[in-house]
Amino acid sequence: MTDIEIARGYKPERIEKIAEKLGIADEALDLYGKYAAKVAAPNGKRKGKLILVTAMNPTPYGEGKTTVSIGLADAFALLNKKVCLALREPSLGPVFGVKGGATGGGYSQVVPMEDINLHFTGDFHAITAADNLLSALIDNHLKQGNPLNIKTVTWRRAMDMNDRALRFIECGLGGDANGVPREDGFDITAASEVMSVFCLSSGVSDLKRRLGNIVIGSAGDGKPVRARDLKAEESMTILLYKAFSPNLVQTLGGTPAFIHGGPFANIAHGCNSVAATDAALRLADYVVTEAGFGAELGAEKFFDIKCRKAGLNPSAVVLVVTARSLKYNGGAAKADVNRLNMAALAAGICNMEGHVENLKKFGIPVTVAINRFITDAPEELDYIRTSAAKLGATAVITDAWADGGKGCTALAEAVLKSVKGKTALKFIYADDDSPRVKIEKVACEIYGAAEVDFSDKALAALAEIEKQGLNGYPVCIAKTQYSFSADQTLLGRPKGFTLPVRDIYIRAGAEFLVAVCGSIMLMPGLPKVPNSDGMKINSETLEISGLF
Repeated sequence: MTDIEIARGYKPERIEKIAEKLGIADEALDLYGKYAAKVAAPNGKRKGKLILVTAMNPTPYGEGKTTVSIGLADAFALLNKKVCLALREPSLGPVFGVKGGATGGGYSQVVPMEDINLHFTGDFHAITAADNLLSALIDNHLKQGNPLNIKTVTWRRAMDMNDRALRFIECGLGGDANGVPREDGFDITAASEVMSVFCLSSGVSDLKRRLGNIVIGSAGDGKPVRARDLKAEESMTILLYKAFSPNLVQTLGGTPAFIHGGPFANIAHGCNSVAATDAALRLADYVVTEAGFGAELGAEKFFDIKCRKAGLNPSAVVLVVTARSLKYNGGAAKADVNRLNMAALAAGICNMEGHVENLKKFGIPVTVAINRFITDAPEELDYIRTSAAKLGATAVITDAWADGGKGCTALAEAVLKSVKGKTALKFIYADDDSPRVKIEKVACEIYGAAEVDFSDKALAALAEIEKQGLNGYPVCIAKTQYSFSADQTLLGRPKGFTLPVRDIYIRAGAEFLVAVCGSIMLMPGLPKVPNSDGMKINSETLEISGLF
């Protein structure tokens, strides 16, 4: 059975019943149909233990990070723990592009999966609209005489779709009545600064403050021009304030799940909203969350950006690996990934080792989840467990896709053992390190680079950052997710390479700096055969197929 068929065969509970499990009263719910609701911010202190799920570098064969996250939460529920999930919302770009949906798989899914993977409660649309409202206000200001003397515009439009043709455009064409001609472009909504602001804000007042701080370009005297100079923050907040409340849904196991916000981890900070995580921690004893893509991207940004800014102290981290993805990292050909291949596994195990060693640097106990596939040989699984044990990490076989929470009970028990002691989160860099040093520390200590090569454009950006007094911001490195390096062809655990930083963007609303490395783009493109090619909708029953 496909994921969508499994989800369709499940009868979910009314969302009011799911809310009861967290002690949420009906009056705190803003219903979106029978099975989803916006939830008002709860009172009380954070009481839950926060458990991060991350993964090895993604491969074409899938690692199942979200599936394991959901299965782990369901396993906690089976162990009679008060638990809540906190995950990101899917972007339409991957849904119709390469990766597909982001609601888990098999018997570890959040539902209603069609709604969540498509328009859901409209959060992405609100974020896209707020981004483009600011663009409209900028171009209107230019048309109406440009009283702020805006000379350069760095703000870009947004769309929640993979469309490479919109990366670089010219707007304002067609004569004087249609605006001022200038170069512009689109980023995917998941990479928009509005998305990062939305996910890092602690409340609506903080959201409005951060939106006002967004730098949209510079004036003729070189000083930054901000959204508040255009009086944009109030109207942008009006578009976003309802979306800002976290979305409550459920897993196939009936576990409450907040699905809210969705920045990518390769080109943004890769974590669900602080608002959703905070709500879950106030309502549940255990909170399972995830960070996007490989641990060197999502987990590093989760710790160094989200936890730093939101005052979070995780109790445990789970690293998801698969035998076939490790074999791929070891050079196995496509035909051999699903066959016994100890040589390729031994060559690729370094990818897992690199992530485990990195995660330990943050001072959080690490458990390895081996996401089992039916093609895995017992000796391969034993080798992974032995390799993890040598690094001081317990490795547990999981069957989340096939068995849901039951397939993750051993993992849940291992995580429970690891969270008994107190943790003290360590960061890779200090707040008062310079931006250059911060980038170099992440590159050398987490990625394994020997040095960082800053382009002339990046060096000029560093000088401007210092001039504006923004050295205290954390860094968000945008690079390929497929490798520790910025070269997606360097699999395994490359070392001694040079990390090329071609530019650094100031995100004054999100309050971090984006270092753009290698050939990474903030607007992805569709593959030769996109997922949309295999999707169908029955015009009579309105049932969808091919959405996964």
